[in-house]
Amino acid sequence: MQPEFWHKRWEQNLIGFHQQQVNQGLQQYWPGLGLPAGARVLVPLCGKSRDLAWLSEQGYRVLGVELSERAVEDFFSEQGQVPQVSRQGAFQVYRSQAIEVWCGDFFALTPADTADCAGFYDRAASIALPLAMRERYVKHLQALLPGASAGLLITLEYDQHLIEGPPFAVPDEEVQRLWGEQWHPRLLATDDVLAQSPKYLKAGATQLLERTYRLQR
Repeated sequence: MQPEFWHKRWEQNLIGFHQQQVNQGLQQYWPGLGLPAGARVLVPLCGKSRDLAWLSEQGYRVLGVELSERAVEDFFSEQGQVPQVSRQGAFQVYRSQAIEVWCGDFFALTPADTADCAGFYDRAASIALPLAMRERYVKHLQALLPGASAGLLITLEYDQHLIEGPPFAVPDEEVQRLWGEQWHPRLLATDDVLAQSPKYLKAGATQLLERTYRLQR
């Protein structure tokens, strides 16, 4: 999956993956991570998610990473903010108050960029990537974050034969395999969100499971 794929999706407004509301799992389970107020939080492949603003409102410093410049500009516009823009290595950096969104390739991030991140939030990154890239993503994220960090991971599982991703199905067995060596995933919730997803109903899916995990190392 090449960057052009995502640029085209944003240019054509094919962003069914974007949630209009703050994720319920984030609101319910994020406080349980116990991260201190003022901690910096990494949000990979963040799009224009309102979850960024919610995390900021809870007193965290947010570091979002997003490939699409359109998505980044839309986020700040929809928040009614005019960010300062600067250059940081391979990234165009947008800053406003406690939120930074780095526009560029997530895989270009270095441990020096994220050394002060105490946690991460992944609702859209893992499910956005096919398996080979997902494996690479997890390894890179592990290398980026300090040893004592914690995170919240939200995945989807459905019959991948019915609909071609993204979002891709990420079963529990894969979460345990990819994340388990370092992060010790703890399943917090499993919710069937099929009724809220006409696309999957139309395709004949019988379930669409949203799973929320706490990851701690």
